[in-house]
Amino acid sequence: MTRLLLATRNTKKLDELRRILTSAGIDELTVVGLADVEPFEESVEAAATFSDNALIKARDAARASGLASVADDSGLAVDALGGMPGVLSARWAGRHGDDEANLRLVLDQLSDVPDERRTAAFVCAAALVRPDGSETVVLGRWHGTLTREPRGTNGFGYDPIFVPDGDTRTSAELEPSEKDEVSHRGQALRALVTHLRELASA
Repeated sequence: MTRLLLATRNTKKLDELRRILTSAGIDELTVVGLADVEPFEESVEAAATFSDNALIKARDAARASGLASVADDSGLAVDALGGMPGVLSARWAGRHGDDEANLRLVLDQLSDVPDERRTAAFVCAAALVRPDGSETVVLGRWHGTLTREPRGTNGFGYDPIFVPDGDTRTSAELEPSEKDEVSHRGQALRALVTHLRELASA
């Protein structure tokens, strides 16, 4: 078995990649997270794009672990906010990872925006860096609109206020398997499957 490092401590992201690999019939790769490898110094994600931030994380992980490494950077791009919070999504309210505060700030900023203008997209860049230094970056984009109050308990981040186009449920009301099929991260990770299959057979 070949170990593949997903540069995250988020168990939901680890489970998602494992489900995608299983559905693709790739059982030669064992997905591990940052908690499963020796700690290393992680660079600040200070780049201006999702792609560059994903590469920063994947390069750090591959260099420190010697394993093929995948990292993603994702966020919410709100049209009425000029594409923000974007790469600042995880720290929009000032403190990294405070999902509730971030979500509430976006809702407050959109309080006077009519429903027809509450359009947004989740964007995800996923980067694969191999031990030989070769790199692959793919993108996923999931379009929808934003509710006025959170709904649902699945997912994390802005999921409770994001209604995908063509649905009436928020992302946090979807089952994990449903979300895998359509989400920005699911799109990006599935776009990596061909490359991961090559890695598994190497």
